[in-house]
Amino acid sequence: MNPILHRLFRTIVRDGSLTVIDAAGEQNIYGDGTGPGYAIRFTDTSTERALVGNPELTLGEAYMNGLWVVEEGDLTSLLVMLIKNFESSGSSRLSRAMRRIMRRWHQHNTARVARRNAKSHYDVGNDIYRLFLDEDWQYSCAYFPHFDMSLESAQLAKKRHIAAKMLLDEGQTVLDIGCGWGGMGLYLAKNTGAKVTGITLADNQVAYANERAANEPNAKFRVQDYRAVTETFDRIVSVGMFEHVGVGYYDEYFQTVARVLKDDGVMLLHSIGRTDVPGSTNPFIERYIFPGGYIPALSEVLPAVERAGLIVTDVEILRLHYAETLKHWLARFTEHREEVLKLRDETFLRMWEFYLAGSEASFRAGDMMVFQMQLAKKIDTVPLTRDYITSAERSLASRDAGHMTPPALVARHG
Repeated sequence: MNPILHRLFRTIVRDGSLTVIDAAGEQNIYGDGTGPGYAIRFTDTSTERALVGNPELTLGEAYMNGLWVVEEGDLTSLLVMLIKNFESSGSSRLSRAMRRIMRRWHQHNTARVARRNAKSHYDVGNDIYRLFLDEDWQYSCAYFPHFDMSLESAQLAKKRHIAAKMLLDEGQTVLDIGCGWGGMGLYLAKNTGAKVTGITLADNQVAYANERAANEPNAKFRVQDYRAVTETFDRIVSVGMFEHVGVGYYDEYFQTVARVLKDDGVMLLHSIGRTDVPGSTNPFIERYIFPGGYIPALSEVLPAVERAGLIVTDVEILRLHYAETLKHWLARFTEHREEVLKLRDETFLRMWEFYLAGSEASFRAGDMMVFQMQLAKKIDTVPLTRDYITSAERSLASRDAGHMTPPALVARHG
């Protein structure tokens, strides 16, 4: 084995047990032997050299290209073990510091670049997404009141939870920033009587969303950058889009929100965040999965909210909910591997396996979480306590089951 890589493994892997088999068949064991054992095998000597120079990029890149394989254990659990060791070794702090220097360059998300980045991810085709998403095509963190729920139930619970925080009345106008395939917007239109306008930068998403909305007059979807919106709205919701804004554009984002949100309006922002200090995007994710993407720390978001003149009226942190969501997605993706291979090649399959497994591992062992932030312009826009959220969720659950159809979900100032 490359001697520098051998020292790197010995330095990083202190807890657990990892057997590494190099391309010549030589075996080395790292860790203290505790916990389940894992084994990987390199199929090419060039990978050993590349890992020394840029381990965070090369690990995913080489897996994608079949240059290392898992011989013992499963990919997600292996990555959890590696992340835990990497975080405790101190190596992560240096690599993140170096990447932070370049992050504004990598997140130069002008309207033109943002559209190009969106197309690079979502233009892989709806046929891929239908293989692992729930029946409503929710491509964001589900909400698990308990972890033995199905993915469909947890995604429905997510939509209810978000709708409950929006204080919706029938006939109010809603802007859905980053509407995806329309699931959230259609849920709000059908279950609250709101008039929803959804925007996204992905053509295939808008096409499918409008197809689904053919018989729903209160929902419409269009390709548009959030900065180009000219109307004003009673409510704004954004689920899983803020991660694509870029750290250099937070002021522009929240200033746009303040401009298009009515004076008595409410916004609900649902986004992945960091529990730690500001960082940088994993280089494999940035290059192959989400170019221009960045997961913010709350310390980066809140100053931009304040500068826009908006008031934070509620924040909730969802821990491990996305890890469970990703576990479901990876299981479904793996179950359909033969269908994936008919649509794409082995490299794509392994790239997305690593993306989904690595993301789940990051939510289990890294500094990833999801936050839901409620914003308003006036301090008395929302109720004084959070009791209304549970009340509204119960009303929505009854409505989902067809038991009631009240025009308003909650008292305005309960």
